[in-house]
Amino acid sequence: MITIKFNDGSIHNWDEPETKHAFWHTSSHLMAEALQELYPGIQFGIGPAIENGFYYDVYPAEGQVIKDSDFPAIEAKMMELHKRGEVLERKEISKADALKFFGDKGQSYKCELINDLEDGTITTYTQGAFTDLCKGPHIYSTEPIKAIKILSVSAAYWRGDAKRPMMTRIYGITFPKKSMLDEYLALLEEAKKRDHRKIGKELELFMFSDMVGKGLPIWLPKGTELRNRLQEFLTRIQRRYGYQQVITPHIGSKQLYMTSGHWDHYGKDSFQPIETPEEGEVYMLKPMNCPHHCAIYKNSPHSYKDLPFRCAEFGTVYRYEQSGELHGLTRVRSFTQDDAHIFCRPDQVKDEFMRVMDIIEIIFKSLNFENFEAQISLRDPNDHEKYVGSDELWARAEQNIIDACKEKNLTAKIEYGEAAFYGPKLDFMVKDALGRRWQLGTIQVDYNLPERFELEYVGEDNQKHRPVMIHRAPFGSMERFVAVLIEHTMGKFPLWLTPDQAIVLPISEKSNEYAHSVKQQLEAMGVRVLVDDRNEKLGRKIRDNELKRIPYMLVVGEKEAEQGLVAVRQQGAADLGTMSVQEFGEFVCKTVQEQMPA
Repeated sequence: MITIKFNDGSIHNWDEPETKHAFWHTSSHLMAEALQELYPGIQFGIGPAIENGFYYDVYPAEGQVIKDSDFPAIEAKMMELHKRGEVLERKEISKADALKFFGDKGQSYKCELINDLEDGTITTYTQGAFTDLCKGPHIYSTEPIKAIKILSVSAAYWRGDAKRPMMTRIYGITFPKKSMLDEYLALLEEAKKRDHRKIGKELELFMFSDMVGKGLPIWLPKGTELRNRLQEFLTRIQRRYGYQQVITPHIGSKQLYMTSGHWDHYGKDSFQPIETPEEGEVYMLKPMNCPHHCAIYKNSPHSYKDLPFRCAEFGTVYRYEQSGELHGLTRVRSFTQDDAHIFCRPDQVKDEFMRVMDIIEIIFKSLNFENFEAQISLRDPNDHEKYVGSDELWARAEQNIIDACKEKNLTAKIEYGEAAFYGPKLDFMVKDALGRRWQLGTIQVDYNLPERFELEYVGEDNQKHRPVMIHRAPFGSMERFVAVLIEHTMGKFPLWLTPDQAIVLPISEKSNEYAHSVKQQLEAMGVRVLVDDRNEKLGRKIRDNELKRIPYMLVVGEKEAEQGLVAVRQQGAADLGTMSVQEFGEFVCKTVQEQMPA
């Protein structure tokens, strides 16, 4: 077991998230110290730890450019400094002294950060000749940082503002043992092979076009089939659980989002309002579906007997993400949420919440996402300004989630400050084939939007009451979910989901007619089939279709045509022998049925 000593003298196990965070945060300081020596006059922005490693935003002096070829020199300098075993010394400092210290060093970005801090809350950490503005925590010294790798360099606007200077962002990762770094780098190489952008292009699932606009995905025919099948799958489950499908516009009145609170909390992340000059109306591309669903509920009166009312929509929303933050399907400006909202009585909240947990369990099991963690995301107890609603309503909503998890025997980690602005939530963190964590499904309890929209139902006492609103999205966003699914499966989707389940490969032109006859017979049984009747050798056809990750290749020649058979070859595996067309079709249909418990 590897243990790491912290700056306060405490000892921590490496496997603890807090240990890795402190280790990588200290490593960012070590990298900054190396950069300070290698690039005189360089200015420093921020250097946080991230989920895997760290980065530092820097502004090189005039004439300095940091590029990939510089990485070995940076790593060598970090190793040289690490061997000194420099101890990190924490110091509390006044605002005036901090401004003078960093101002004298020409660190204007640090001074800007200091100006945003309150006097009496400022601390610095020093190791060797490098001092950084930082609240910590850190490990005791740089000595345990024994394996170092600079990973990449990119551009990033200072503080994420496109109107501010463009910084150089340098990413790195470190470990206390070289073998751990080697293992991580091997995983990175595997991740490159699984990159959903690469596989998505190979399988012709989706595309992006600068002419259409950055961050706006276009689903190609095969990707659309894949996505539609996911939507059909969830729609079947939702129908069983009493949901009604709705469709709402892609835009909405600005007043709608002012009422919901989304304008105040998401306005800066939204596209600019659309004004109608003649009527003087103001609209927005919708950043969320929930205000529209509140309007649906409000459209008609409700009795306590009508509840719960469950409406679901595959609703496309729009967020203005910075261009530097866009990344394939995982970070886009237009995405579709598998959104649903349940309006229920307070006494129904726990049961409805647990029913949503059942839906998420079905989906994860069907898609082989059974390795997941649950996180109860509560509001920051020290910063209630970020949230809407009373303390009483928040306490009630948070307790609803905690009680539901207890009744379901679901172990869930509590994280403060991760709640939505209108309510707490239960988030599901899925681990993929490489052990990476992705936040996918989410369930949220909301007592506040019903208040803001003045939603009502008539109770058994013939008085008006407020319903409770449950937000839920098992996939999260279709784009992000498909990206994670591609990388998790390496593009080898479950048989029920894959766009093409089989492809018929005629050995020669003489067998083309029979190949198309096989296709027609299997399609009549509900099997999705292609024919590769190109004038190519069989070996070439097999190699090409292996790359397309089609689950089954059906080789047919004159012998198979005479006997009504197909020679079945499973993708990436051994031959399964010959079957009749009927037998193969029944085999596919049975496999699909077994894969889909819903």
